[in-house]
Amino acid sequence: MRTRLLLGTALILVAATTTGCFDFASDSGILNQQGSGGGSGTGGTGGGTGGTGGTTTTAPPECVPSNGSTPVEDTCGVFVSESKGSDKDGAGTKASPVKTLGKAIELATAKSKPVYMCGETFTGPIQIGASALVYGALDCAQDWKYAGDGGRTLITAAADKVPLQVQASASIEMYDINVTSLDATMKGGSSIALISEGGTSLKLVRCDVTAGSGAAGADAEPVAGKGKDGVTGFVGVDACTSAQAVTPEAPVSGCGADDSFAGPAGNGGTNTPTAGGNGEPGGDVNPNLGGAEGQANPCGNGKDGVAGTNGGSGAGAPPGAGALTAETGYMGVAGADGEAGKPAQGGGGGGGSKGGTGTNKCIDGAKAAGASGGTGGSGGCGGQGGKGGKGGGASIAIATFGATLAFDTVKLVAKDGGRGGNGADGQQGGSGAEGGLGGKATGFSALNPGCKGGFGGDGGKGGMGGGGLGGHSVGVAYKGTTAPDLTGATITTGKVGDGGDGDGAAGKGASGIAKDTQTF
Repeated sequence: MRTRLLLGTALILVAATTTGCFDFASDSGILNQQGSGGGSGTGGTGGGTGGTGGTTTTAPPECVPSNGSTPVEDTCGVFVSESKGSDKDGAGTKASPVKTLGKAIELATAKSKPVYMCGETFTGPIQIGASALVYGALDCAQDWKYAGDGGRTLITAAADKVPLQVQASASIEMYDINVTSLDATMKGGSSIALISEGGTSLKLVRCDVTAGSGAAGADAEPVAGKGKDGVTGFVGVDACTSAQAVTPEAPVSGCGADDSFAGPAGNGGTNTPTAGGNGEPGGDVNPNLGGAEGQANPCGNGKDGVAGTNGGSGAGAPPGAGALTAETGYMGVAGADGEAGKPAQGGGGGGGSKGGTGTNKCIDGAKAAGASGGTGGSGGCGGQGGKGGKGGGASIAIATFGATLAFDTVKLVAKDGGRGGNGADGQQGGSGAEGGLGGKATGFSALNPGCKGGFGGDGGKGGMGGGGLGGHSVGVAYKGTTAPDLTGATITTGKVGDGGDGDGAAGKGASGIAKDTQTF
């Protein structure tokens, strides 16, 4: 944890949301109308300084709650209490307050008056789209008397929701109001307390803005099953059944762009049988054919194919901020996917044998070919690479896409970033298939059978996915190249999220960032 007091003037561009974790859907207490635009009004006397920005609504000294010890009068503005008010029947007076901030701002805008919030908890998400001057910390059980720091108003919301969002063109001043978001609960979700959109003006005085912790990124799901198995080789043609014994075309595994091909079988002939062929890929590097029967030697069996190479592991997510857009919010960086394993070499084809006529040989000279060899079995396909782990969620106190901000006696608190998700292990490669048997020479004792094809190799295993980026802890997240200069804000950040695990050091995701301000 670290705390730092920043002095200066604040005109900043700031922005953020969270990965699919925020629900900005409005309820009856959410105002969603266009306001008059940001002005540079003072916001009322006694309200404290804090730089430029603010609304055109002002409050006379007697209507500024912090100026005196007496209760605020009904004539000062519109009063709102979630526990005591009613948007249907409330008149906006102390005795008959409205229930939601949205309704209060609607009435206050029509009257050019401030809004006075009871010092209790208001449940968001609340979206403000009109300009307003809002005072909190009023004790509505004591005739709306100013309660000070110990009785501040709180705006919060359920987990995975943004409590307060200031929409485009709104100009808001808020006094003695705390805004707190809860810890994120969705995988990779972020906790952001306050969003201020582009073109807005936001002034906070005596306010604490606190974000909960980001959630851990999702671990990648392992790939079910294994790579496709090879295809069993085809059996050779028997001796003395044809003029030339030709085994059917060797099988192919059907892996895709990279494939495994079994070696073709050698043909049976009367006097000149042929050798089997190599399996692919890698036939020239690893010749595995079976030789044909010669003058003094029988045919040879095809040799087994070599296994496919394993896929490379995915790299862990690199250091960096991640992405921040209005449409998708904060997007943590996932680890890289592992590479697919390579298909294995098919088994070599078995050699063919001699035929001919004569004693204990073929009877019909038109069908005097010897037995052909069996084809090799094709190799197993490579396993799919494991997916990378997802990025961890961030904790961000304030995020905006371009706003004028002003602060006086404000605490911005970001808690811990979420851990990055772990990468998934790669899928096992498919098994190589058995080669086909050679053709038979049954009943012809002077002839040899064809030779057997070799086994296909096993497919390579897919590489493991990399770990996701750890989540950030940031006081103010913003868009742009110029770092914000915050006036009157004390910023506290929490722990960064660790990167997710992958294959060794190269597969581990980078840790998150803990900064007072961070551009995206």
